[in-house]
Formats: sequence, structure tokens, C-alpha cells
Amino acid sequence: MKTTDNKQEILDRRYMRMAEIWAENSYCNRRKVGALIVKDKMIISDGYNGTPAGFENICEDDNGITKPYVLHAEANAITKIARSSNSSEGATLYVTASPCIECAKLIIQSGIKRVVYAEKYRLEDGLELLKRANIELVYLNSKEQ
Repeated sequence: MKTTDNKQEILDRRYMRMAEIWAENSYCNRRKVGALIVKDKMIISDGYNGTPAGFENICEDDNGITKPYVLHAEANAITKIARSSNSSEGATLYVTASPCIECAKLIIQSGIKRVVYAEKYRLEDGLELLKRANIELVYLNSKEQ
């Protein structure tokens, strides 16, 4: 029983490291966030925060404020699923920062059942909504090994 938990934690840490590497693709200056959606030990989608396809890769305005149309990493990963033949039903989302309330709604509606996150975002309303939806939450601080 304990080895299964340990195996899952090892996998969780590996996928989180991959999400952290994926975050490096972001053109955003203020914060770079990466996300992976995993189902049956296969990565079925990925995302990072940035502008919609076809837009210039500039996330902040001249004052350093994030533009309102910038997509969060979770939203990018979830909407990629919608354009594919995959289903996120029962999947795990790995994300380098805890989800905001808007992303939490997308997570619930997409059928994701487990969220593993690294950095705690200043607002916790997204996490509260996910708890209310009985989605398993795992805080995995990547700085701790």
C-alpha cells in the first residue's frame, strides 16, 4: 500500500518537473506557468500561459500589466483537448501554480478528477471551488525533494 503511494508521488514529481520545463515556453514576463494533462500515464495535452493563437507574443502592456486576453496554462491545455480526439474525463492536471477560479470552472467541466499544483497563488477561491467539486488536490512544492 505504501509503495503505491510512493510510486504515485514519484510520478507526480516527474510530471511536475515537465510542467515546469513547459512553462519556459511562455512569453509572459510577470509569471511563467506550465500545465500538463495526464491520463493513463500518457500526456494528452499541454499548455502554458500566453496570448491566443495568431496574436503577438506579448503578454503585458507598457505598464507591465497582463493583457486581459492572455490565456492561463490550464485553459490552454483544456482547450487543446477540445480540438483533439482525446477526452480529459478522469485525468490529472499538473500545473505549476494553483488554479484561479476561472480555470477551476474549466477543470470541473472538463472532467479532470485530480489537480497537482506547485506554487500557491495568492487567491485560493479556485482551490476552494475544486474542493467543493470533490476534485482531489495535491500540493507538491517542487523545491522540496
